[in-house]
Amino acid sequence: VQLVESGGGLVQPGGSLRLSCAASGFTFSSYFMRWYRQAPGKERELVAHISSSGAVTNYADSVKGRFTISRDNAKNTVYLQMSSVKPEDTAVYLCCARGRWSTECDYWGQGTQVTVSS
Repeated sequence: VQLVESGGGLVQPGGSLRLSCAASGFTFSSYFMRWYRQAPGKERELVAHISSSGAVTNYADSVKGRFTISRDNAKNTVYLQMSSVKPEDTAVYLCCARGRWSTECDYWGQGTQVTVSS
């Protein structure tokens, strides 16, 4: 099983970035997918959630209206489109896969760093 994030980097405030998480080794289309982030000295925060079909999405209040989660089950990939980014969005972004009957994430990626700075 692997979840591999990519797309992180340095972006200016107000800019955009798209993160990707490529999955392998499990039935991707059967799993809920989530993006979390963790900033230094802060607790891990759930950023966005998407259902297995992609029909249902949920967002943290801090990113609602700025970030969009989506998935392509044919490509076994989940995305996080980040727009109007702010310095407080700086963090390591991690994706996770959660089974329908699981209470926690079953699989985690290694994370990708996003830094918002001028």
